[in-house]
Amino acid sequence: MSLKKTGGVSAFPTRGGVHAPHRKNTADCETVVMPPPEKILLSMSQHIGAPCVPVVKKGDRVEVGQLVADSDSPVTAPIHSGVSGTVTGTTELLLPGGKTAQALIIESDGQQTVHDSVRPPVIDTFEDFIAAVRASGAVGLGGAGFPTHVKLNPPDRDAIDTIIINAAECEPYITADYRECMENSWDVVSGVQTVMEFLNASRVIIAIERNKPAAIAELSKIAKTVSTPLRRVEVRRLPARYPQGAEKVLIAACTRRKVPAGGLPSDVGCIVMNVTTCAFLSRYFKTGMPLVSRRLTVDGSAIAHPQNVRVTIGTPVKEVLAFTGGLKHEAGRLLMGGPMMGLALMDGELPVLKQNNAILAFAKEDPDTALHAATTCIRCGRCVQACPMNLTPPSIAAAYSAGDLERAEKLGLLTCMECGCCSYSCPAHRPIVQTMRLAKEALRRERK
Repeated sequence: MSLKKTGGVSAFPTRGGVHAPHRKNTADCETVVMPPPEKILLSMSQHIGAPCVPVVKKGDRVEVGQLVADSDSPVTAPIHSGVSGTVTGTTELLLPGGKTAQALIIESDGQQTVHDSVRPPVIDTFEDFIAAVRASGAVGLGGAGFPTHVKLNPPDRDAIDTIIINAAECEPYITADYRECMENSWDVVSGVQTVMEFLNASRVIIAIERNKPAAIAELSKIAKTVSTPLRRVEVRRLPARYPQGAEKVLIAACTRRKVPAGGLPSDVGCIVMNVTTCAFLSRYFKTGMPLVSRRLTVDGSAIAHPQNVRVTIGTPVKEVLAFTGGLKHEAGRLLMGGPMMGLALMDGELPVLKQNNAILAFAKEDPDTALHAATTCIRCGRCVQACPMNLTPPSIAAAYSAGDLERAEKLGLLTCMECGCCSYSCPAHRPIVQTMRLAKEALRRERK
């Protein structure tokens, strides 16, 4: 399909990035619904911000859509049960990245009885809208996990003129957002219209990489039918170059605006939302069913039958793998998320989290996942050229290694978004992005 026939407007050029192989093997795989498991484990940390606290206890009966955990913190998102059954206790989970979290254990009764609190919310005012978004349990479903009600309630709402719907999905392998665009395009646009109305934004840009022409064509067609002279909905074609989906890169590509160091998208009049989050809100406003399930891409060289699967949040990863046919090779690496920014799992015991958009398993003999010994930096500058934030990663890494965190910060440590372009492009296989993460953690500990 030619780009002229797909519709959409080309994006503005941006700096850096890498041409990671796309490997969208599951792009044509319609979503398969996995039956709820016999037991779910609901982590109390499924979002950026303070963890939730259970509002149910051992022995309590719960139903689908029932609130089971919440927090008084302003940056948090409530958690709901995706099964009906009995709370059998709590356990401690070791999350990707090394942090621990409490988790509720709920054994299903197999009935999937829906709780009587599940009903469409009544929304008359902006305050009602934000309250409903919070009650839905929505977070960024593209992987970030930022509570959506916080994002949609910026300090200066009148300054927001542009909402960007992130459908870039630039990570290799992952097609969960693409399938949302293809299977639920009207939900995407309905969610766009609702958010646009309550934020009184004059423009919505749906941003998609140009390697997804079918989705561009589908959403462009719908966008034309809902656009008005005062409220424009447009589709913008992005270069198929990682990391086009990163917030700051996306804003530059769509608007030419530059988010200041340490700033937020709202500082330049923008709000960025994941496309699946937007579509989910549309369904929640119509049905009242909170976020209790999500679509995952299951793929990788060790996966027997790569596919997109809708699973109940809290389902153990090993059960998702079993549902898709198990492993055809022994897995040398198991990831939650994409190969560029995803996190490695020790095993399949960890449950699916709200922000988890993929499970990737790679065979031990897969050359793409082989670990290489780091060698001396040859000062080739490829990492500098690839950095979308215009940083000099070797200088920051050197400052951290010398124990000079103040200099690392001055060089832009906190501007780094950990996209991994530096490590990907390094011919010496140096763990640059890993060093950035260690440096950030060291700086946080120093400031405590």
